[in-house]
Amino acid sequence: MSKDATEAEQLSKLHPRDHPQAADRTFFLDASSQGLTAIPPEILALQELEELHLENNQIEELPPDIRHLQNIVTLYLHNNKLRSLCPQLGLLSRLQRLDLSHSSIPAAALPVLSRLRALRELRLYHAGLAELPAVICKNLHHLELLGLTGNHLRLLPKEVVNLTKLREIYLGQNQFNAFPAELCVLDQLRTIDLDKNRVAAIPEEVGHLAALHKLYVAHNSLPCLPEALGRCGGMSVLDVSHNLLRGIPHGMAELAEMTEVGLSGNRLDKVPHLLCHWSSLHLLYLSDAGLRRLRGSFRRLVNLRFLDLSRNLLDHCPRQLCALRKLEVLSLDDNRIGQLPSELCSLSKLKILGLTGNEFVSFPEEVFSLESLEKLYIGQDQGSKLTYVPENIGKLQSLKELYIENNYLETLPAALGSMPHLEVLDCRHNLLKVLPDAICHAQALREFLLDDNLLTHLPEDLDFLVNLKVLTLSENPMEEPPKDVCAQGTEAVWDYLKESRILKIQTIKVQAWWRGMMVRKGFGRFEELLKARKKGKISPKDKKAKHQAAKEKEKETEKPGKKKKK
Repeated sequence: MSKDATEAEQLSKLHPRDHPQAADRTFFLDASSQGLTAIPPEILALQELEELHLENNQIEELPPDIRHLQNIVTLYLHNNKLRSLCPQLGLLSRLQRLDLSHSSIPAAALPVLSRLRALRELRLYHAGLAELPAVICKNLHHLELLGLTGNHLRLLPKEVVNLTKLREIYLGQNQFNAFPAELCVLDQLRTIDLDKNRVAAIPEEVGHLAALHKLYVAHNSLPCLPEALGRCGGMSVLDVSHNLLRGIPHGMAELAEMTEVGLSGNRLDKVPHLLCHWSSLHLLYLSDAGLRRLRGSFRRLVNLRFLDLSRNLLDHCPRQLCALRKLEVLSLDDNRIGQLPSELCSLSKLKILGLTGNEFVSFPEEVFSLESLEKLYIGQDQGSKLTYVPENIGKLQSLKELYIENNYLETLPAALGSMPHLEVLDCRHNLLKVLPDAICHAQALREFLLDDNLLTHLPEDLDFLVNLKVLTLSENPMEEPPKDVCAQGTEAVWDYLKESRILKIQTIKVQAWWRGMMVRKGFGRFEELLKARKKGKISPKDKKAKHQAAKEKEKETEKPGKKKKK
């Protein structure tokens, strides 16, 4: 097949969307993920086109005829093989959104973008850039979003101050050693992302950004935060996880609209006092912060919906948590907790609970009062190992996923079969020798992970779980089904179980026929016949036949006597 024919075939698979008032004119076209190596001429002829998706193809260059797309407003070209940009791209005077991410376009080819004066969104993620051409910042006065994550940038050109309408800038995963001071004059900025750089300080001038709404500076080297952040009155999201912080400056007490804070991976040792005044918080990340306890005022965070306290040094579950009645997700994994408070039942909206890697002597039955719970993690890759799961787990009728891996469980509770929404059951790395037959009633089950146990047999009706798509049995001494069948996957196991069941049914039918025949011949119940044979006895019919044969033999051997007189 010729190249032209191939591209024509590809074009026939595209997804155009017409304007409701002009059915014969194409305004939207999705040609993504079609394996295109070039933009088909048929697309370039669509002069009314306003939005074009060409992402996830193999396009190497833009043809000069791209200039015909004079009405194009949105052009997505990310995840292609572009190595240059044609000058005609700069003629698209109405273009507002352009994505060239995940390409290898040299910086020398980028100045053509400075001619796109209407551009509002420019995405150059993971484009291998070591610098951003100053001319782009000098001319694109309407730019509102600039995406540069995943490059090799150390600095921004000073001309970035010309982007006076910029609202979002993404500079994560670069090589910035300092917070770009030029950003502090862009008073329209609402989002700054500097995650995963080498930033060691944030200048006090950041306080000039009165419109700042979200600040991401996780995975840097910040020893402290500036007091001036407290002047960013509109801030609601702050992620400073994995830095060198020991607290939060008092100047930030005025931030009354905080809804999300990330402080994980810092050297806090205790919860910052200021934090407990942000009662508007919805999400709070305090993982791996060296916490041994929580402040009593922690109970003020009544609007929390997500709380991560994993990988700390808590030796008990703080009772303050029981006052957070809107909590939906609570992670207490990898602490030293040995018991849960009875007041845990007050968390009536809790859906996800993480208890992995703690010091529970037995299964914490306090969780059974959490009727809304959908996911429970209590695998013990570290910490004390559990030896049983109580039948009361059946009270968790809303549970969808149960993770009990890395324990010393020898059996599973039959109650698992009566949990109507259970979809994922992770029992890997335990000591299970047998599975309860009741598990065959868990009709919602999609994933059943049983690797590294002591199983030799599966319940014969396990294939009744019609929704089960993933069944793993590696590192078990399997006999029925054999290991080689188990290694072929779920479908092979299902076929084996079905064949075994059919064979068993046929065997039962043969036995039933044989018993019926025995009864019809007068041998009585088959079980009685078997018992009699075991004791060396014979059936009534055999006795009668034997007696008759003896009489006939006696007649044959009788001597002739005298005849009676008449």
